[in-house]
Amino acid sequence: MSNLFSSLTIKNTTLKNRIVMSPMCQYSSKDGFPGDWHLVHYGSRAAGGTGLIIQEATAVAPEGRITPGDLGIWSDEHIPGFRQIVSFIKQHGCVPAIQLAHAGRKASCDLPWKGGKQLDLNNGGWLTIAPSGIPFAAGDRIPIFLNKESIQNVISSFKKAAIRSLEAGYEIIEIHSAHGYLLQEFLSPLSNQRNDEYGGSFENRTLLLMQVVDAVKSVWPSENPLFVRISSTDWYEGGWTIEESIKLGYLLKEKGVDLIDCSSGGNIFDAKIPFSPGYQVSFSEAVRKSGILTGAVGLITSASQAEAILIDNKADLILFGRELLRNPYFPQQAARELGDDITWPSQYLRSR
Repeated sequence: MSNLFSSLTIKNTTLKNRIVMSPMCQYSSKDGFPGDWHLVHYGSRAAGGTGLIIQEATAVAPEGRITPGDLGIWSDEHIPGFRQIVSFIKQHGCVPAIQLAHAGRKASCDLPWKGGKQLDLNNGGWLTIAPSGIPFAAGDRIPIFLNKESIQNVISSFKKAAIRSLEAGYEIIEIHSAHGYLLQEFLSPLSNQRNDEYGGSFENRTLLLMQVVDAVKSVWPSENPLFVRISSTDWYEGGWTIEESIKLGYLLKEKGVDLIDCSSGGNIFDAKIPFSPGYQVSFSEAVRKSGILTGAVGLITSASQAEAILIDNKADLILFGRELLRNPYFPQQAARELGDDITWPSQYLRSR
């Protein structure tokens, strides 16, 4: 059997293969609620053979949405819709995970296919929050500085969202601390220019993430896996670095986090990112040396490419994004390419 189709057990959860659907926003929700699109979208990837599906960034508070179309889990009313999706995913031997997120200063934006710019307060927009009063892009509103009381509200929102995630049936939580959203805004010295205990030193800038991890762990079963997604570098001078990411890996492992999902960028509007096949794999390899499991993500598009990453011990899981958007049944084709025999839905057996 190939490495890509070998199982991986993390605490009480066994993934049937190393193929992970990366969390990718669909911007197709109203008031945070999932709909038919989400059921079909995630359900087809589960039926297609994916081992783990990490649901798109799901806001822990209404103001934490990137766009009005983002999913949310700030209310108990959201739970039934997610239960239906989770149930279908599990029926196909796939593990359901949820990414909990707060967009911070990058919130209140229009849908990407409508331009994606920040919405005016008189046209569906809302006030945004951040560690410092520094907007993400020219023309954006200055975000509201988060005081200590508001920081505690953010922590509480993640905690309550974790409780709801458990009630909905998710087996893994991923805390979103990447791509320039709120938790990463605190990590980077370019977006965090505070002079209190949440700003300045590495220890101070990582404090909020650590407090969110503690809050989630206080209500999330100890036997259930917990992931964190990070931007391994800001790709910008003076910003967050891979060296800091490695240091963070040690801290998160000590905290009981099981895996770091190693992405990059997103915090600086004009950062120059050298996109190329597998351009972030070296970050996964570097962070993995801290002793924590890692996931590699970013322009990984073929079975052979993913297999090589695993053989070379550069990651423990492979997250596929665009490739799984293009092809929900990529795992079936990857298994054929690598010579593995995997289970297909009975309804599709005639096509093997």
